[in-house]
Amino acid sequence: MDALEAIFKRRSIRSFKDIELENERIIQLLKAGTSAPTAVNAQPWEFVVVTEKAILKQLREKLVFARYEAPCSIVVCGNMKLALKGQEKDLWIEDCSAATENMLIAATSIGLGSLWIGIYPVASRMSTVRRILNMPEEVIPLNMVYFGYPNEIKEGRTRYDEKHIYWQTYEPDRKHKTKHKPVIGHY
Repeated sequence: MDALEAIFKRRSIRSFKDIELENERIIQLLKAGTSAPTAVNAQPWEFVVVTEKAILKQLREKLVFARYEAPCSIVVCGNMKLALKGQEKDLWIEDCSAATENMLIAATSIGLGSLWIGIYPVASRMSTVRRILNMPEEVIPLNMVYFGYPNEIKEGRTRYDEKHIYWQTYEPDRKHKTKHKPVIGHY
């Protein structure tokens, strides 16, 4: 599968087969993540791989949006000791997000399903993940991604919409339709 096909095919998967994910696959995902661009090559990312069922269960029970059963979770974190300083300190968010997206696309390309769960900047989610995974304060969990063999196949799609595209300059007077708020349970 080429890169564009994987990008267009990637979808959030919420149902996974009860099949253990091989370490080789997990390493592939981590290599894809660490191939992402990073500001000034700071590489502030760290990854916590969780495959132990008891820990996955704790994460599911304590994080309402993470209630799905998957054989593997990778928590993508920014280590503030590795991050840039000064006004550039928050670039760790972009670096870790790029790593996450690389892993999502890689998962699709090798036949895995994935689901991105946001953690940062919600204080209660961050403290829960830190407690469960024994993280120090300088390590900030940005997100958690479930990976596994999908139980469901979804059609690929793009959300390209010309109303969100501007050429050369922004048009502040352009009207946009308000998006509906997500329904609880949608996730």
